[in-house]
Amino acid sequence: MTLRVGLIQTRTPASQAAALAHVAPLIREAAGQGARFIATPEATNILQRDKALLLPQLALIEDDIAVRGLRELAAELGVAILIGSALVKREDGKAANRAALITRAGEIVATYDKLHMFDVNLPTGETARESETYEPGARAVTTAVEELKLGLTICYDVRFPALYRALALAGAEVIVTPAAFTRPTGEAHWEILLRARAIETGSFVLAPAQGGFHEDGRGTWGRTMAIGPWGEVLGVLDHDEPGVLVADLDLSAVAKARAAIPALANARAFEAPISLL
Repeated sequence: MTLRVGLIQTRTPASQAAALAHVAPLIREAAGQGARFIATPEATNILQRDKALLLPQLALIEDDIAVRGLRELAAELGVAILIGSALVKREDGKAANRAALITRAGEIVATYDKLHMFDVNLPTGETARESETYEPGARAVTTAVEELKLGLTICYDVRFPALYRALALAGAEVIVTPAAFTRPTGEAHWEILLRARAIETGSFVLAPAQGGFHEDGRGTWGRTMAIGPWGEVLGVLDHDEPGVLVADLDLSAVAKARAAIPALANARAFEAPISLL
């Protein structure tokens, strides 16, 4: 069977109200093209890299203006929406980078907090410490909506193939990878990583992305993509402007790919490497 999905590419502003006004017309456009499941990028509700400006704006997910608006929009349009992530406050007061799956009734039925934090010391002397802002998640998440068996990931997670394998073994046939990739890493690695994860797991990989230069000064790569379970590119927005990518998923392709290359079934446990030095 075939299901039409919509992937949204945004240039999210630095406040929730502006972010909702930005993304809502794109979701309406995807629904108007027949998409029954629509996914948005990482940080759909706000993008602000200055912690001092960001943290005071964060709200609990049920109170977030953009999240509430997208729940209402899902119910109005009769579509399922995956908020690729919303930057929200946790119950304990810490911040989370959290995906949220909304049904056609406007209900949140699953959430996933980003597992892997991008903490790095670059040769240039620059540093990045996501873990100083966000509390990482502790569990992988699979869920289902419409006819889709979903695995949830966020951005940097794409560099950890063990997570994708675990999601596929848990039943996921479509793995969603919303992102706000930087421009240098996006140009070098974005498509390669997405296609590799699809091939390794025999899964569809859907990757809605942030794109362009944002209010807070950051630049993101864009190039929203839909990848088939054989690693083929089903569709791409070959730019960094806001837009909509619609793709038709033949869900039977997952079983065919996994039967042709049964890597999930053939993998064996092994002992840790022994140093011979």
